[in-house]
Amino acid sequence: MKTLRRSIGIFLAVLIAGAAAEPGRAATARLKDLASLEGARDNQLVGYGLVVGLAGTGDKRQTVFSAQTLANLLQRMGVAVDPKAILVRNMAAVMVTADLPPFAQPGTRIDVTVAAVGDATNLQGGLLVITPLKAANGQVYAVAQGSVLTGGFVAGRGGNSRTLNHPTAGRIPNGAIVEREPPSTVAGPALKWQLRESDFTTAARVAAAVNKEFAGAGAPLAKAENGAVVSVRLPEEYASRSVEFVAAIENLTIETDRLARIVINERTGTIVMGKQVQIAPVSILHGALTVEVRTTLIVSQPQAFGAGQTTVVPDQEVKVGEEQAKNIQLDPGATVEDLVRALLAIGSTPRDVIAILQNLRAAGALEAEVEVI
Repeated sequence: MKTLRRSIGIFLAVLIAGAAAEPGRAATARLKDLASLEGARDNQLVGYGLVVGLAGTGDKRQTVFSAQTLANLLQRMGVAVDPKAILVRNMAAVMVTADLPPFAQPGTRIDVTVAAVGDATNLQGGLLVITPLKAANGQVYAVAQGSVLTGGFVAGRGGNSRTLNHPTAGRIPNGAIVEREPPSTVAGPALKWQLRESDFTTAARVAAAVNKEFAGAGAPLAKAENGAVVSVRLPEEYASRSVEFVAAIENLTIETDRLARIVINERTGTIVMGKQVQIAPVSILHGALTVEVRTTLIVSQPQAFGAGQTTVVPDQEVKVGEEQAKNIQLDPGATVEDLVRALLAIGSTPRDVIAILQNLRAAGALEAEVEVI
C-alpha cells in the first residue's frame, strides 16, 4: 500500500480589531549586562598538536602529516625516525583552540577544545601532548596539555556499531596554562562602553544615567558617540582609580529600549516574542485542505488449471477533506501574545502560527521585526 498525504494547515477566519495599547513596564538592566568596556575582551588562540594513547582509533597512513609531526617530535627528543617507515594508529593530529579571557595573568588555567584534523575516528582516552597556543599576531600566549574528554563514544564494530555525540572532538578542562598576559587595557582619560546591541535610545539613556550619577551640575562626563558606543571621561576624584570607577559605573541601572522582534524557528516550530508587540486591525483567512491518496495492490489469481495469469491490480482511493472555519475575536489593542494564545486555543499548530505571523508582517499589520532562523 502506498500512501501520499498532504496537509495544508487548518481553516481559520480571524477578525482582529485593534487600537494602541498602553505600553508595559519598561525593562531595566545593569550597564555591565548591556555593554562591555573597550579593550577588555577575549582573545582567540589556536595551536596544532598530537593526541596519543588512542586504542587504534587514530590517524591512518593516508594522513601523512600526523606521521611527520610525530617524527619531528621524536627528533627533538633525540630519536631519529623516518616518517615513511612508521605506522602508528594510536595517535591523531588535532587542532587546539581556546579563548583567552581579558587580564589573564601568567599561571592562570583556561579550558581548551581539541578536534581531529585527520581521519581519526575517536579521541576517547587520548592525551594531548604539550601544544603551544598562538594568537593572530603569532605570539604564544598559552601552552596546552592533558587528557581529552570527548563526551561521546563509539561502541561496536563494522556495520553493527553506535556512535554518541562527536567522539572526534573534545575538551580539556583547565588544560592550558597562560604564559603571557593578553593586551587588555582600560586605563586612559576616557572609557568607551560598547553596547552589545546597537540602539540610539539605550545609548542616550546610558549617557544620561552616568551624567546624573557622577557629573551632577558640572560638565557632562558621558557622551553617546553613536548607537553603539558611549564615551565616559574619568572624574577628577577617580583620576588614579580607574578600576573603582568602572566598578561603580557598571552597576548603574539603565532603562533599556529594544526593537520589537519576533524570532521564528521553522525547523522546531519555536516562536519567541515580546508581550507588547501589537497588531493593527486586520482580517486573516488561513485555509486548510487535506488530500489523502491510498493505493492498494490487489492480486488477481486465476482458478486452478485456468488459462489466466496472476496479475497485480492497483486499487486507488482518493479522499479530500476540508475543515470548517473557526473564528476568534480579540479585544482592541491586541498583541501578538493574545493572537498566539487564541490560535493555540482553537487547535492551531506552531507552523500555522508561523505562517500567519509572516503574512501579518508582509501585510504591514505587525509592527515588529520578524527573524527566521
